[in-house]
Amino acid sequence: MRRAQKGTLELQTVDQRSEAPGIDILQLQTNAGVIRTRYHFENGAVVNHKAAVIWMGGAGGGLSGPAAGMYPRLAKQLVVEGVDSLRLDYRRPNHLSACVLDTLIGAAYLQKLGYRRLVLVGHSFGGAVVITAGAQLSGVVGIVCLASQNAGTELAHELSPRAILLLHGEADGVLNAYCSQDIYMRSREPRQLILYPGCGHGFDECRNEADRDILRWIREQVQRTNPT
Repeated sequence: MRRAQKGTLELQTVDQRSEAPGIDILQLQTNAGVIRTRYHFENGAVVNHKAAVIWMGGAGGGLSGPAAGMYPRLAKQLVVEGVDSLRLDYRRPNHLSACVLDTLIGAAYLQKLGYRRLVLVGHSFGGAVVITAGAQLSGVVGIVCLASQNAGTELAHELSPRAILLLHGEADGVLNAYCSQDIYMRSREPRQLILYPGCGHGFDECRNEADRDILRWIREQVQRTNPT
């Protein structure tokens, strides 16, 4: 059972079935509804102090992320390197407290499986979700915010020693790049801000560069020796 800003959410059962080799459909049944997920794992591998990424969507939820399916695309690349993934959809999209609880439940489930290093990734509204959840979780080594809003990110200064990576397009017409710059200024080291000229909110114009930078950064963080 995990607590966030308000309310309580309890994981009751997990329904699991295969979608494809190395990808399972997980339905995390809670006392307040079902959290839909996709779990990417190395087939036949035994979890032993491994790392995993939790991928969170924007205000509308969903499992795919920005840039034409960034989340399944990067999860597929990371799993062959021993970094598994949980793509998680919200029970109540655009409700910060509820979405934070969903993230905490997903993290607790992975930690129960044996994962010791977690990275949380969130797009847009999801940036506030992963900052708020990440500040409360042990075992988190990194937070990635993609074109994040700055509303609801008051705990950014509490993330350290967890690392934070902020990516934002300078041509974002939904959330100005100032949002990520503001979070960066309120965060503590280790932190990094990357701005992409001509790139919009969905990272379509800078898809390859964003993929490259996220993968590089996640690889660096999961090798850190002292998770919180």
